[in-house]
Amino acid sequence: MTGMKVPEQPAEPGGPARLRKPDGSAPPPPQLPPIPPGASEATRLLCAGTYLDDSFRDAVIDELYVHEERFAAPSLGIDAARVLAHALRARRLQLGWAAAILLLWIVTLPLSYGLTALYVFPVVLMALGRAVRRAPVPQWLARYVSFCLRWYGRLSLAFLWLSLLVTAFGGAIGILGGGGPFLALLPDVLNSLAGGASDGYGYGSAYGGGSGAAYAAGAALSVLFGVWVALLLPLFVAVVVWLQDGQFARVLAHELSRERFPDVMSDPAERSEGYRFRRLRDRVRIEQHGPLVMYRAADPFCGVGYPYKTWSLSVELNPRADREAAPLDNSAILARIVPLVAALRVPSPHGSPATAAAVRDRLRGLEIDECVFLPAEGLPSRAAAPYAPEAFAAHRAAAVEEGGETRRHFLRIRVGGWNEGIVTTVFVRVHTQGGMLMLEVAPHVLWPLRQPFQDADRLAYRYRHHHHFGKAVWALAHTPRSAGHALGTLARGLLSAWRLATAGHGAALPEGPGASVRELGTYGESSLFQDMDVARYLKTIQQRVAAGVTTALREAGYQTDEFEQRVVHVAEGGVYVESAQGAVGIGDHNTINHHGTTGRGAEKKGSAQRGNG
Repeated sequence: MTGMKVPEQPAEPGGPARLRKPDGSAPPPPQLPPIPPGASEATRLLCAGTYLDDSFRDAVIDELYVHEERFAAPSLGIDAARVLAHALRARRLQLGWAAAILLLWIVTLPLSYGLTALYVFPVVLMALGRAVRRAPVPQWLARYVSFCLRWYGRLSLAFLWLSLLVTAFGGAIGILGGGGPFLALLPDVLNSLAGGASDGYGYGSAYGGGSGAAYAAGAALSVLFGVWVALLLPLFVAVVVWLQDGQFARVLAHELSRERFPDVMSDPAERSEGYRFRRLRDRVRIEQHGPLVMYRAADPFCGVGYPYKTWSLSVELNPRADREAAPLDNSAILARIVPLVAALRVPSPHGSPATAAAVRDRLRGLEIDECVFLPAEGLPSRAAAPYAPEAFAAHRAAAVEEGGETRRHFLRIRVGGWNEGIVTTVFVRVHTQGGMLMLEVAPHVLWPLRQPFQDADRLAYRYRHHHHFGKAVWALAHTPRSAGHALGTLARGLLSAWRLATAGHGAALPEGPGASVRELGTYGESSLFQDMDVARYLKTIQQRVAAGVTTALREAGYQTDEFEQRVVHVAEGGVYVESAQGAVGIGDHNTINHHGTTGRGAEKKGSAQRGNG
C-alpha cells in the first residue's frame, strides 16, 4: 500500500464538485512560502532565551546533549539543533565570564595581603538577605530580617571601601587607627599604617640607620599597593559585569539579529568544533522533523503542546437501503479528508487575483502530512530507528489499517501562527472495526514563548541605547552578587561535565524524549486575539475533517445521519446522550442527586480544556 498523495492545492479536476474552481477562472494563488524552521522567529527567540535564562539553557543542554540516548521531540516550527548550538555557546561564554570574575578574586587576594577577603563578610550578609525572602517563614518576618541583613551588608561594604579609600591616600590613622571595627580584621603587615610608628615592622632594631628606614619605607609602599588593589577590586569586577551584561546585546545585534539570523552558515554557534555536538546536531535534525515519531509511553505527544479539547466518537456503519455498500477502509476515509482540508489554503474570491494573493491568513500556510508513532522501547540503539523513507513507507502501510495500540498512524494538520509563536496541530485517526467507525481527533496547541524571550530585542535595544552612567550604576549594584553567581555557574558547568563523563548515557538503551525545547520555552498564557485564532483554526479544520468522513461514508453507500448528528455535539465540546436513564439536567444551576453504584468503567479521564473554542 502506498502513501496517499497530499495535494498542494485542492482545486484539481478529480476533486469534489463543490470545491472545484469554475472553468475559465484564474488559477488560485500559490501556497504561502514556508519559512525554514531554522530561520523562524520562534527559533531566533529561543536562541536568545539561552542567553537570558540559565535554567532554560541548562534544560536544553541536559535534554539534547547530556541525555544522548533520548530521541528528539518533534520540533514544530523551530530547529532544536540550532537552539542547542546557542545554548552550548551561551554556556561557554558564561563560564568564561565566571572564570574571569573568580580569577580577579584569586589574583588580588595575595596582591592585597588578604585585604580583599574583607569583602566576603558584607557580601555574605547581602546574599543571606536575598535568601531569607524565599524562606518558608511568615512574610512580615522574612521582609524585616531581609531588610536588616541587606542594609547591614551594604553599609558594611560602603564603610569598608571608604576606609580603604582614605587609607590609600594616607589617612588610615583617622579611620582605621582609632579602634574601628575593621582594625582587628586587618593583616598584621598593615600595623605600620594604622599605628603610625616609623619602626612598626621592627626594622629599625634589626638594621641600622638609613638602610632600615629605607627598607621600612619600601615595605610600606608595598602594603599601600595592596590597599590600592583591594580598593580597585570592586571596580575591576564591575567592569567585567558590565561587559558580561553587554554580551547579550552584542549577540542580538549581530548573529541573532533579524537580518543575519536566516543565514545559518554564518552563525558562529553552528561552527563549533566539538565532535559530540556535530554528531548530536545531525541526529536531532534527522529526528525532529521526520514523519516518524519515536515516543515515550508516558507522554506520546511530547513536543506538540498542550491537548486542546480532544474528542472521539464511534458510529455504526449502516448501509443505505437504495444501494449496496462498498468496502470502506481507513485509507479511503483519509483520502477524502485531505483535499477538503487542503482547500483551506485557497483564499475566497476577492474580485481580482491580486487581491486574493494579498490575503495573509495563516491557513494559506497550512501543512498536511502523515506520521506514524512508534515506541522507543525495544530498539538496540538510537541509530536503529527506521527514519529511512522506505522504512517509514512500510510502517505507514502497516499502521494505517492495523489499528494497533503502540504503533499508530495519524493525519497531522498544522497551522503556525504569530510567527510560529502559536502552533495549532490536529491529529486525526480513523479506524473501522466490526462494522463500527471510530474517529479520533486530538488537537494540540503550542502557546507563546516566555515573555522575556519575546522582549529580547526590546531589552537589547534598551541596553545599547542606555547612557553609560545607568550601565555603570547597574554593574556596581550587581557586583556584590557576581562572585556567588560565578561560583554557581562554574559548579553547574562542572556538574554537567561530570554527569556527561560518568552517567553512561551514551551506552544506555534508547528512550523517548523527556522534554521538548519548544515546550520548555513556552509560557502557557495567550492573548484574546491568539485564543480567537486558535479557536478559528480548530473549528475550521474539524469541520472539514467531519465533512471528509461524511463524504467517504456517503460515497461508499453508508448512512450519514447518525454521524452528522453526533459530530455536531461532540466536536463542539458537548456530550451526545444516546439514551438517558435517571435524571438529566439541562441548563444552569441544576442539582442532581444520584443514589447508586457507579462502576469503574463509568469513570472518564478528562483532557485539558483551553481557550474560548
